[in-house]
Amino acid sequence: MKSNTKLFIAILIGLVLGVGVGYFIYEGYSAEEAKGFAANMKLLGTIFIRMVQMIIAPLVFSTLVVGIAKMGDMKLVGRVGAKAMGWFISASLVSLLLGMVLVNWLEPGKNTSVTMESVASADDLVKNVDSFSLEKFVTHVVPKSIVEAMATNEILQIVIFSILFGIALSSIGEIAKPVIRVLDTVSHAILKMVGYIMWVAPFGVFGAVAAAVAVYGFDIWKLYANYLAAFVIGILLLWVLLLTVGYLILGNRLWTLLKRLASPLLIAFSTTSSEAVFPKLTEELERFGCDPKIVSFTLPLGYSFNLDGSMMYMTFASLFIAQVYGIDMPLEKQLLMLLVLMLTSKGVAGVPRASLIVVVATCAMFGIPPEGIALILPIDHFCDMARSMTNVLGNALATSAVDKWEAKN
Repeated sequence: MKSNTKLFIAILIGLVLGVGVGYFIYEGYSAEEAKGFAANMKLLGTIFIRMVQMIIAPLVFSTLVVGIAKMGDMKLVGRVGAKAMGWFISASLVSLLLGMVLVNWLEPGKNTSVTMESVASADDLVKNVDSFSLEKFVTHVVPKSIVEAMATNEILQIVIFSILFGIALSSIGEIAKPVIRVLDTVSHAILKMVGYIMWVAPFGVFGAVAAAVAVYGFDIWKLYANYLAAFVIGILLLWVLLLTVGYLILGNRLWTLLKRLASPLLIAFSTTSSEAVFPKLTEELERFGCDPKIVSFTLPLGYSFNLDGSMMYMTFASLFIAQVYGIDMPLEKQLLMLLVLMLTSKGVAGVPRASLIVVVATCAMFGIPPEGIALILPIDHFCDMARSMTNVLGNALATSAVDKWEAKN
């Protein structure tokens, strides 16, 4: 049995055991005891995610710099970058529009029986509204210190520095080769570490799922049936759109890609972290046959600019809250909100619960009570599972598509 298949089975076992153990705690113990259990079980997921996070900065830096330096031709860098950004912008707009259309069509917020008194406070999110704005995003893009950017895993800032550094190495010729060789060795060593760390994933999945089920149980699905059903329909439609476009570009190779993505998708779904699978995704795309130079350039960009599942969720959740409060949102106002989300969402990759914070900021901007985010906090974990997995699929397809287009040149 292949190592990848063994890992997938181990993760699946962790997921099933997590649900079983979590539900046993939910049914057999008090709410306070369940919360204590969840706090301890979350440590398993936290350990796994932290192990992955520790290698993201060196992996992004080394692979991106080497990829650009080895491309040599700056026209090639520009061409690949333009194709990637064309995909990212188109996919983001489609995702945002899909969320907007669905929430207007299904109107889940107009049928909810949930009241503000029955949900937890959202003060910790609401107080951070001012921290996300267009001005903050623009100043946030360019790092003031690459050391600080790496220490805080700011992928977008690391990408900006790496692109400039890679271009500089490429332009100075022979003298840069020793540096490129060192960084190439570093990237291969980091990818080797990925293989070791991924075997911690089944324990991380077990801990994360057991913690969530122990606290929420399965009743939460009944309580928010309208909201979750509409959101699931949106995610499924987005998958259909992405896979259709993927099939048009990749043909039957799409099914081979999906087999490669089985473990990364399951990890993202279970841990609610698309960032946690970045190293594994890099490895699987290269095994699929994508040019390592294309992968190392396009994938890090995708993690900053191509979060399809999160984009759909942002318009969906914002307009859902407006419906709950009975606030009229004419079409032109919704389209303006869509454009605002298109911009403000680009600087929050890697920020915990980033989608929720962007929703809060957007609600405040358009006269929707930001406290309404508390309505969806109890089930956000489940929504995050789906949108994290969708983000991974979107970035894998984007990278594969750019690689296919470049192969034709």
